Amino acid sequence: MATLQGLLPRASNVALAWRDEVLGDGSCSYPEPAEGLCRLARERLAGTGVDLPGSVFELAWRHELGTDCVVLIDTDEVMSMVRREAWQGTARVLIGSAMELMRQRLQIEELQRSKQLQKALFEIADLAGADLAMTEMMAHFHRILGSLMYAENCYIVECDENQQSLEFLYFVDTHDSYLPEPRRRYRYEEMPASLTFAVLRNGRALSGPSRELAKFLEKQYEVSEGVESTDWLGVPMWRDNRVCGAIVVQSYVADACYGEEERALLNFVAKHILTAMDRHQAHAQLEQRVWQRTQDLEHINGHLQGEIIERRRAELLQAALFNISELGMSGKATGEFYAQVHGIIGRLLDASNFYVAMVTEDAAGIEFVYSVDRFNRERATRVFSAGLTEYALQRREPVLLARADIDRLIAAGTLKEFGAKSQCWLGVPLFSDDEVVGVIAVQSYNPEVAFTADDQRLLVFVARTIGNSLARQRDQQRLLQAHAELELRVTERTRELGEVNQKLLGQIGERMRAEQRLTHLAMHDVLTGLPNRLHLQDRLERAIENAELGIAPHFALLFLDLDRFKWVNDSIGHAAGDQMLVEVARRLVGLVRGEDVVARLGGDEFALLVPCERGSNAAMELGRRLLKALEAPMWVDGRELFPSGSIGIAVWDARYTSGADLLRDADAAMYRAKLKGQDRCVMFDGAMHDEAMRSLELEADLRRAIKKRDFLPYYQPIVSLLDGEVVGHEALLRWRHERRGVLLPGQFLSLGEESGLIEQVDWQIYEQVMEDMAASAVGYISVNVSPRHFRSVEFAPRLLGMLDAAGADPGRLRVEITEMALLDDEPRTLRALHQLRERGVVVQLDDFGTGYSALSYLHRFPISALKVDRSFVAGLHDEGSNSTFALVQGVLSLARTLGIETIGEGIEDQRQLQTLKELGCNFGQGYLLGYPAPREETLQRA
Repeated sequence: MATLQGLLPRASNVALAWRDEVLGDGSCSYPEPAEGLCRLARERLAGTGVDLPGSVFELAWRHELGTDCVVLIDTDEVMSMVRREAWQGTARVLIGSAMELMRQRLQIEELQRSKQLQKALFEIADLAGADLAMTEMMAHFHRILGSLMYAENCYIVECDENQQSLEFLYFVDTHDSYLPEPRRRYRYEEMPASLTFAVLRNGRALSGPSRELAKFLEKQYEVSEGVESTDWLGVPMWRDNRVCGAIVVQSYVADACYGEEERALLNFVAKHILTAMDRHQAHAQLEQRVWQRTQDLEHINGHLQGEIIERRRAELLQAALFNISELGMSGKATGEFYAQVHGIIGRLLDASNFYVAMVTEDAAGIEFVYSVDRFNRERATRVFSAGLTEYALQRREPVLLARADIDRLIAAGTLKEFGAKSQCWLGVPLFSDDEVVGVIAVQSYNPEVAFTADDQRLLVFVARTIGNSLARQRDQQRLLQAHAELELRVTERTRELGEVNQKLLGQIGERMRAEQRLTHLAMHDVLTGLPNRLHLQDRLERAIENAELGIAPHFALLFLDLDRFKWVNDSIGHAAGDQMLVEVARRLVGLVRGEDVVARLGGDEFALLVPCERGSNAAMELGRRLLKALEAPMWVDGRELFPSGSIGIAVWDARYTSGADLLRDADAAMYRAKLKGQDRCVMFDGAMHDEAMRSLELEADLRRAIKKRDFLPYYQPIVSLLDGEVVGHEALLRWRHERRGVLLPGQFLSLGEESGLIEQVDWQIYEQVMEDMAASAVGYISVNVSPRHFRSVEFAPRLLGMLDAAGADPGRLRVEITEMALLDDEPRTLRALHQLRERGVVVQLDDFGTGYSALSYLHRFPISALKVDRSFVAGLHDEGSNSTFALVQGVLSLARTLGIETIGEGIEDQRQLQTLKELGCNFGQGYLLGYPAPREETLQRA
């Protein structure tokens, strides 16, 4: 304006008013006191229609940048038309240049602020994954915030969900001597004049001098909490639509104040800080949950081990009781019988000191018919006294006494102890026709060995068996006596023989029932009571025989497998899983008819053999009803579970000659149901059988091809988008099949992954690539590395050894990895990549943007290039592709910032190529630039 005024006659005044979408509205004048002329220019710009004085003339125009300008000249001297037009042209040029310069300065300042903000956000993102204490992390947040605005005095608080209390997570103030106590929660009643509480309770930002902000307090106080600040700015932090904290900065100097820009910046940064805090707290909570889950699993494991021990003890007890019962019926001699009973008892409890005492024939004392004792080698017959054996005889019930109990009875005069002192004594009376005839006893001389109630119950059963044996011996004696008095007691002997016969018939019946129970257990599942696999096989064979004879030709086999059953066992225990299996078995049985067979094959697998006169439709209808019944919720171990299953169905026809074939096909159909998404029924058909045979045949071909080395690399060129030069090639896997020609990876890769053979194929390709690289001198070659390779610590040394053996330059080799490799085993993968990078091998990130796309990958891993996935390149020009375009633009911008090369994959037309060049992509790959071909057509030609 000074320059333009200098071109006018003296004593002239010039005023300018403008309106610009970037610079806003403004005005200025020269000389400066011409405020009236400025106001007149602003009114003319606004179009108010005000008239101009006679000494003022106007120049108005719209600049090509979109700026509206009005210039007023107040002069008393008359200017010629030529001079006025020259001055107006000069004014347009000078003012337009000034406007452009002001716009450029604003853009430069905005770019600098954006760069600084982006750097701060990168630092905050890195802090979120850093292993730092909360206080140290907050200090880093303060430092980052100080790089964006004046934040010398800053604190961060966290509040409860009702904003009734707060805790200072971080506090730095250069003027206020107050220091909040760490980990203490301050209630609102303690700080009613706190501006921080005003921010939390109102849920909006406050800015201004602390004294002026006191009017926002719920209770008016003359002075707010803390030292008065020249300017104070606090913004709330929100989580799930509620205020969870606040961040506050304050200034005590006049030239450091906060405006709308600082408020918006603090709001923006506060969100990222809260996100970082949440990630940090979530990480800590995850570690706590992992620790707690480990403790729970250890507790569950201990409980299961206890159950296993109890089950084994129960099995041993059952076997022992069965053996003792058989001994009682064997009729062996008394001494041998007692010895064998002693041996069986010794397997269940400590029976190293064991004896059997019987009442003498004259009923005046006791004799020891069998005795094994550590201290009392021989036990002589004695008359009744106050011993432990006599004590059990008198009480007519089992007696279990510890040392303290024995001492108490001795002190009372009830007992008298013979021989060595027992630390624990267990005796059970022997009965014969409700008459006590003896005692069976075990005792311990070791204070650490004590008998339990379970041992007492076992010994009671043994005593009953011995009593039965004694009764049989007595019956035999009576029988002999009856023979001697045969002539006198024929009728009585006949009656006695009838009684003996009845007892024998009862024993025979009991043995037959035991055999029936054993047969039932052999053919049925112990847990659910359902028929087992053996029983189902027998019924299947009978059903096939009937179908072949035409008796019942229509039946089907349904194979059911529960979905996600392993999660139940792993989460709430095998006992809960057993309960769930029992409930599933109950539901299945409730849906079928009496003649149908419901069997449990093992684990969570069930099978149903059902007649179906209406063919496959009836079987499918039954399968859907079974799935519907399974969907109903069930309560197991205090938890509500929602089971589901997958069912495979095989309907009998003439090609089935054995039940195993029918079961195999139903199982195959069930797995097809699993692959289709679970919770569904699938009918077996010939296509499944053909597909299984094709997979077996292809796997056999794959194994032969590995031995014959029928796999070879095809090379696709990678081109610089700047000048079109070929800078490298990507080695792509091909299979030269002996019958089907060259196969693409999609035709066999999944089978190779499933069988584990793909690793051998990869190493064959790597070996050929090394040889081809050593034999050529054009650019680099990149190879794809599966995540499974990084699970081996030998991967990097083996690959580098292969390079050395071929004599190839490591700097010309690039390995392409996916984001799944980085997630699988991060520490091991990182070590392998550093080993390769130290030798010069370049690491590329393949298919970037299709996975987690975490920025931390680009910092932690030695990645020098990333490839934009072909799906994004293909979608650049699709309808509604703005989001894809923005994503690709962001990835390329990020790569440029970090100094990482970018390669666009799948370029197939000129529009895609041109767009990638305009966005700044370095290199490209695709059918437009070159097809994959053997080395003779690529490397040698290049």
